[in-house]
Amino acid sequence: MDISAVVGMWLDRPPEEALHTAVLADRLGFGELWIGETGTWDAFALATAVGLATDTIALTVGPVPVAVRDPAMIAMGAASVTALTRRRVGVALGTSNPTLVEDWHGRSRDGAAGALEESVRAVATLLGGGRTNGENGFRLRLSPPEGPLTVAALGDRAIATAAAHADRMVVNLVTPQQAAELKEKLEAAARKAGRPAPRLAAWMPAAVDPAPESYAQLIWGLVPYLSAPGYSANLAAAGFSDAVELARAGTAPRDLLTALPLELAGTIGLAGDTTAVRSRLAAYADAGVDEVAAVPVTGGDPGGERTLSALRKL
Repeated sequence: MDISAVVGMWLDRPPEEALHTAVLADRLGFGELWIGETGTWDAFALATAVGLATDTIALTVGPVPVAVRDPAMIAMGAASVTALTRRRVGVALGTSNPTLVEDWHGRSRDGAAGALEESVRAVATLLGGGRTNGENGFRLRLSPPEGPLTVAALGDRAIATAAAHADRMVVNLVTPQQAAELKEKLEAAARKAGRPAPRLAAWMPAAVDPAPESYAQLIWGLVPYLSAPGYSANLAAAGFSDAVELARAGTAPRDLLTALPLELAGTIGLAGDTTAVRSRLAAYADAGVDEVAAVPVTGGDPGGERTLSALRKL
C-alpha cells in the first residue's frame, strides 16, 4: 500500500504552511502530494507554486468541486500546472459540500451526482486530447497532463462514475470496514462497466505521537463533517451517532467540539504512537485500500514534519 501526502488547509494555521508541508513531503521522498481546494488557496495556483518550490514530487490537484469549476477550467488548470512546472500532474473531481458550494460560491448542489458524472466524462475527454461539445467545442492547446484522473466518491452513483471513467477513486474519513465495503462496490461497478477497477485511495488526517494541540486541531477539523452529506452517515455508523444528531439539531460548532471523543481521531484517521499508526495502516491495507493519502496535523508539529517523517519509515 502506498502512502501519499496531502497539503492540509487548517484554518487555525498560517496559509503559507501549505508550502512548508509540500517542501517537507518532497524532501522526505513522498511520491505524490494532493493539493485540495477549500477557502484559502486557489488549488491550481498553489500547485504551481509547489511545483516550482520542490524537486520531484508528483502533484494531484483536488478534489476540486465540479459545481464551481467547469470541465474546461479543470482541464486547462491541470495542463497549465504541468506546462509551468514540468511535473507529473493529476486532477481529482468531487461534489464538495453545501457550505463551500452553496454558501461560499452561491452555486447549487442539486443533481450533484449527475453533475459529477457529466464533468468526469468531459474532463476525461479533454485529458485524452479530445474535444468537448462537438466540432466547435473546447480542446486543450497545452499538452494534456499525464497524471491520474481521480473521482471522490461515497454514494453508489459516484462510485459507478469512478468505476467507468477514473484511474483512482478517493474516499474520505472512513473506517477500515467502511473502506472494505466501498472497495467491494467499486469492484462490482467496474465489472459492470467492463474495465479494471480503479485504485482506491483513503484520505485521512494523520498525527504520529500527537501533542495535545494536535488532537485539538484534528478534532476541530472533523466538526464540519458531522452535518455534511454522506460523511455524517459514515461517522454515525462508526459509533459517533450522538455527535451527528447534535450537529443535525443545529448545535454550535464549539459545543460539538466538546461532544467529540478523542477516540474519533484514531477511528477515521491515523493518530497515536508509531505502533498504533502502523497497525491502523495494516488494517486499511487488509481492507483493500491501495493508497492512504495522509493529511498531516500541524498543531504542535509545524508543517507536519514529525508525522511525515514517521510515516516515511513505516
